[in-house]
Amino acid sequence: MLLNASGCLDALTAPEVARSLDGFVTKTITPEPREGNPPVRIAETNAGMLNSIGLANPGRERFLTESLPTLRELGVPLWVSVGGFSAAEYAETCATLEGVEAIELNLSCPNVDEAPDSAAAIVSACRAATSLPLYAKLSPSAWDIAEAARAIEAAGADGLSLVNTLRGLALDERTLLPRLGRGTGGYSGPALKPVALAAVYACSAAVGIPIVGMGGVQSGLDVLELIAAGASSVALGTILFSDPAAPARIRSELAAETAARDLGHPLDARGAAHSSLQMGVSDFGNGRGKKPGNGRKVTA
Repeated sequence: MLLNASGCLDALTAPEVARSLDGFVTKTITPEPREGNPPVRIAETNAGMLNSIGLANPGRERFLTESLPTLRELGVPLWVSVGGFSAAEYAETCATLEGVEAIELNLSCPNVDEAPDSAAAIVSACRAATSLPLYAKLSPSAWDIAEAARAIEAAGADGLSLVNTLRGLALDERTLLPRLGRGTGGYSGPALKPVALAAVYACSAAVGIPIVGMGGVQSGLDVLELIAAGASSVALGTILFSDPAAPARIRSELAAETAARDLGHPLDARGAAHSSLQMGVSDFGNGRGKKPGNGRKVTA
């Protein structure tokens, strides 16, 4: 149930943290190596963090021959984040992957130019290239994220990852110039949580595929709230930078929050936020009411 958000954990330098999760999501892999954006790449803000890494990665060939074999030694299920600058590039990488738990399609990185193809077109191309589970990672900036989710489901996605970072800007207090080398960057941290909740809430009511919720998660209660909004798995992001031991703490807090609500399992709260308009949340513990989606999830 607990994953890391792509790019928020280097499993090769912190393998014990990766093993404390139920699955590890790699940094986004592109066909060719990328050095990433110029420094400065990270800037802290009052309520979160801006990053402008720019999809720095060794490229598909080195990932497959060097990184992936080492990651397999962790003994945890692996999700590979795939990026590209056209539907064909995404599909080519997906076709090379075997023996991983799932593929997460990074369709919304705010720090690079996006592929001109629509998200649905990219998913469709990848679906034709692989039988592995495909999760589409979407931006909360979409005008109608539920409509985007429906199109992606129709194109063959097996799940959604919600949400990616928001584009943000921080200025130097003295010079009033952008603090990041590229100017803007992806905004993450506690302030992203209400945005993530809204996206999960909207999409879970619109589609029948499972959702990995992420954005601003710092506690067990944050995890339970994303589940109540409709997520079936949750990923930890920025918190892993400041608190690498967060997975164990959050599991303990989640168990306490679940017990305090007389629920047998955290997933018993799935969709509770949707039902509260018609019935008490506790009714879900008795199996009553309709939960969004079909309840399927990849075991991670």
